[in-house]
Amino acid sequence: MIPRSGQDPIIRVDGLVKAFGEVRAVDGIDFTVRRGECFGLVGPNGAGKTTTIKILITLLAADSGEAVVDGHSVRNEPRKVRRSIGYVPQSVSVDGLLTGYENMSFHGRFQGMKRREIARRIPRILALFDLEKAADRRVATYSGGMIRRLEIGMSVLHRPRAIFLDEPTVGLDAVSRKALWRHIKDLRKNEGVTVFMTTHYLEEAESLCTRIAIMNMGKISAMGTMAGLRKQTAMPGASLEKMFIKLAGRIESDKGDLMAVKRSRRLAQRLG
Repeated sequence: MIPRSGQDPIIRVDGLVKAFGEVRAVDGIDFTVRRGECFGLVGPNGAGKTTTIKILITLLAADSGEAVVDGHSVRNEPRKVRRSIGYVPQSVSVDGLLTGYENMSFHGRFQGMKRREIARRIPRILALFDLEKAADRRVATYSGGMIRRLEIGMSVLHRPRAIFLDEPTVGLDAVSRKALWRHIKDLRKNEGVTVFMTTHYLEEAESLCTRIAIMNMGKISAMGTMAGLRKQTAMPGASLEKMFIKLAGRIESDKGDLMAVKRSRRLAQRLG
C-alpha cells in the first residue's frame, strides 16, 4: 500500500491502459485528483470516460498501469478502495417500490453501517438534498431530479472520501440539471468529499469542476483549471466548448450503435 498523507492526491493514475480487442479505450493516461476538489472528465461518446471510472472503482481491471484511490491500489486492494468511495452510475440504481428513506437505509446496511449510525445520517443527507418531505414516498413517484439527488445522497451516506458520478445529469431537463449542480456544490462544502465526475455537458463541467481533463479516443488532450486550459490552448477567454472543439475536433463521437442509443433513451425516459 502506498502511504497516505493529507498532502497526497486522493486519486493517482499512472500509465493506465485498457483495451477491448484492438481498440484502446484507455490509452496510457496519467492524472491526479486533489483531496476535496471536483474533478471533471469530459469527452465525446467512446472517449474512454466510463471505462476510466470503472477501473477506478474496481469494476474493471486495467491491462497495465497503476491507479491509487485514497492510498489504496485498485489492483491489489479493491476492498479497501470500495470502502473509501461512493458511486452513482448512469443507470438508475434505486428501487422504485421502496421509499426514499428505505432506499437509504438499505444502502447503509449494504455498506456495513450500524443501524444507529444510519438513523443519524439519513436525516442529514435528506436535508442536504431537499428530500425530507418526500422521504416516506415511494421512489416510483419521484421526479428525475429527485431520483438523482437520492442516488447521490445514498452514495455519501457511509462518509466516503470520494464519490464518482458518471454522467450525473443525463436525462434531466435544464432546470433539474442546474438544481442538481447546486446540490453537488453544497455536498463538497458540507461533507468535504472529493467529487470525480464525467459529463457530456461542457457547461456543467465549467460550472462545477475545479479542474477538467479533456479526453478523446482514450487519451487526455489537456488538463487543468479553466484558466490553465485557456493558456494551454492559447485561447484567452474561450469557453470549454470552444477549447474542446479545438483539441478533439468535434463534440459528438461517431462511435456507438443502435442498442447504445436505445439504452440512452430508455434511461432518459425513466429519469424524466
